[in-house]
Amino acid sequence: MFKTFSMELGGRTLSVDIGRVSAQANGAAFMHYGDTTVLSTATASEKPRDGIDFFPLSVEYEEKMYSVGKIPGGFNKREGKASENAILTSRVIDRPMRPLFPKDYRNDVTLNNMVMSVDPECRPELVAMLGAAISTCISDIPFDGPCAMTQIGMIDGEFIVNPGQEQWDKGDLKLTVASTKQKVIMIEAGANEIPEAKMLEAIYKAHDINQTIIEFIDKIVAEVGKKKHEYTSCAVPEELFEAMKKIVTPEEMEEAVFTDEKQVREENIRKVTEKFEEAFAGNEEWLQVLSEAVYQYQKKTVRKMILKDHKRPDGRAITEIRPLAAEVDIVPRVHGSAMFTRGQTQICDVVTLAPLSEVQKIDGLDPNVTSKRYMHHYNFPSYSVGETKVSRGPGRREIGHGALAERALLPVLPSEEEFPYAIRAVSETFESNGSTSMASTCASCMSLMAAGVPIKKMVAGISCGLVTGDTDDDFVLLTDIQGLEDFFGDMDFKVTGTTDGITAIQMDIKIHGLTRPIVEGAIERCRNARLFIMDTCMSPAIAAPRTELSEYAPKIIQMTIDPEKIGEVIGQRGKTINSIIEETGVKIDIDDEGHIFICGTDKAGMAKAEKIIHSIVDPIEIGKTYEGTVVRIMDFGAFVQLSPNKDGLCHISKLADHRVAKVEDVVNIGDKVRVKVLKIEMGKISLSMKDADPNAEV
Repeated sequence: MFKTFSMELGGRTLSVDIGRVSAQANGAAFMHYGDTTVLSTATASEKPRDGIDFFPLSVEYEEKMYSVGKIPGGFNKREGKASENAILTSRVIDRPMRPLFPKDYRNDVTLNNMVMSVDPECRPELVAMLGAAISTCISDIPFDGPCAMTQIGMIDGEFIVNPGQEQWDKGDLKLTVASTKQKVIMIEAGANEIPEAKMLEAIYKAHDINQTIIEFIDKIVAEVGKKKHEYTSCAVPEELFEAMKKIVTPEEMEEAVFTDEKQVREENIRKVTEKFEEAFAGNEEWLQVLSEAVYQYQKKTVRKMILKDHKRPDGRAITEIRPLAAEVDIVPRVHGSAMFTRGQTQICDVVTLAPLSEVQKIDGLDPNVTSKRYMHHYNFPSYSVGETKVSRGPGRREIGHGALAERALLPVLPSEEEFPYAIRAVSETFESNGSTSMASTCASCMSLMAAGVPIKKMVAGISCGLVTGDTDDDFVLLTDIQGLEDFFGDMDFKVTGTTDGITAIQMDIKIHGLTRPIVEGAIERCRNARLFIMDTCMSPAIAAPRTELSEYAPKIIQMTIDPEKIGEVIGQRGKTINSIIEETGVKIDIDDEGHIFICGTDKAGMAKAEKIIHSIVDPIEIGKTYEGTVVRIMDFGAFVQLSPNKDGLCHISKLADHRVAKVEDVVNIGDKVRVKVLKIEMGKISLSMKDADPNAEV
C-alpha cells in the first residue's frame, strides 16, 4: 500500500509516491515533476563506522541515459563514472543537508538519486534535490529537517521559478537556494553580472517558495514519516575538555593558535597534542577521541576570540584582506599565464587556445548542451598544504572548484563569432590556506587577458566567513577567510563578479541557516573586497586583454562560404581538403552553415590555405589574371589548374607572343604560370599566358 502526495510548484504538479518502491531503504521517494521521474532513497548503516572523526555522508546523482532515450557512447554501452554535471549536482544536494544531521553522528548514510525520465520543462536536478530531502525526512535517520530547494532563472529582467532546461540554459541567472523553515542554508548561482540588490531579491523569492515546499514535506512526514532511530553518540566527553584545560590553559591555546604562519601554528598544535598524549597515556578511551578533542579546543578558542574581541588568528582586522600579489607571463611558451597570491594561498593559471574542433564533447541529459567551449580545470596537489599524498586525479572537490571559477568567468568571455577558439584554463594550486577557488578566479582572469582573450570585463572573487554566537544578531563577518577560519567558522560565502555585478556565488555553512542581515552583509563585504583586489592588485599586473595572441598560440582565419559549396571544399572522400592541409600545414574546420576556420601558427601557410579555398568557391571571372599549375600537356596546349576543382586550357597559340612549335618549349608539368581567363563556355575555361597581366595580384 502506498500513498501519493501532490502540490503545485512553479505552474506544474509535483507528486511523490511513498511506499511504492524501494521498501528496504530507510526512506524512499518516487518523485514526479511533469514527466521527469527520479527515485530518491536514503539509507543508513546500523552502527557507526569505527575509527573516524567525521560524518560519513555520501550523496549520489545517477544520470541514466535511457531517461532521454539514448544509448551511452563508448565500447561498453553502459553508464560509466559520474559526469561533471552529476558530481556538481551531488555537491549541491550535499552542502545544505550535511549540517542538518547530528554533529556526533558517525553512521554511514547514502542519499541516492536516480534519474529515470527527463522532461525538458522539469529539470531533474531540482527533482533530485527535493527527493533527497523528502526521503531523508520520512526515514528513521536523525535529521533536523525539513529543508527545501528552489531554482530561479531570469529572462529579460523577469524571474522564472524552477525554469525549464532551455530557459535555464539561456537565462541571465542560474540560482539555487535551499532553506529550512527559518533561514537560508545554501546558495549556488551563476549570473550575467546581476546587481547585488537584484540577486538578494531572487534569493529571498526562492526562500519564500521554499516555505510552501516545507509545508508540503511536513504533511508527508506527518502521515508516513518514521520515528527517528537512536544512535551511539561520538561526542567528546565534557570531562575530557575540563582535563585538557588544566594541562594547556585557554590562554596557552590562544597563544598556540594565533599566528599568521600556518606552519608555525601546526607545529604549536603538534606540541600541544604531545602534552595531552603524555598526560592521558593510561586512558585509552580518551586517547581514541583526542584528535577530535584538540580540534574542538582550537575551535572554541578561535571562535571566542573572534566573536568577543574581534581578534583573528593572524591579527588582521575583520574587513582586512591578506597581502596580495599578482604577475603575468611567469611560464614561457604557453599561450597565457598568471599567478595570483593572497596570503598563503597561491594559484598559477595557464591558458591554452585551440580551434573550435577541440571543444569538449558532452554526452549528458541536457539536449541543449552537447559541447563546452570554455574549460576550467583546477588541481590541488598535496604539496600545496605541506603533505605527501599520491595524486589519483581530480576528486569532487577539485571538480567543484574548477566549475565555480569557470562559472565566474563565462559571462565575460567573447562569443565564438568574436573569438573562434576553444579555451582551456588550468589552475595549479602552489600553496593553499583558504579559498583557492577565488584565487583561481583572479588568476584565470589575468591569464585569459595575458593570452589575448578579449574578455569584456575583469572578474575577481573573494570569500566571506562567519562566526555566530547564541542569538541571531550575535555574529561577526570575516572578509577573506584563511583555512583556520574556514575550518572553525560557520560559513564560506564565495562571491565573484565584475565592477557591475555578480557572476557566481557558492555558499557553504555548518550551522542551521543564515539570517537576511548575514546574507546581505556577506554580499556587500564581497563586493567591496573584489573591487579592492581588482584596483590594487590585478589591474597593476594587467589592466586589459592584450591585442595580440602569443607567438606560440594558433591563429585563426574565419571564412564564410555558400553551404552548397562545402562539398567542393571537402572533395570526394575528403581528398580536396586533405590536400590543402598537407600542402599548407594548417588545420581546417568546416561547419554545416558554411563557416570555415583555418588554424595554424604559420601565417604564410594560413594565407595560402585561404587563397586556395577562395579559388575553389569563388566564381572564375572573365578577364582576370590567375596563377595556376600546369597539370597536363597535349599537342594543342596545356591544361592549367586554377584551383583543385577548376582546370582551364591554354591553347598553344596563347602560350607566348611568338609562334610556339612545341608546348614543352614553353611549359612543363608542375610549372606555376600566370594566365588570363579569355572566355567560359559550357563550363570550359579558355586561358591565355601571353595576355596575362604581369602586375596583377594573384
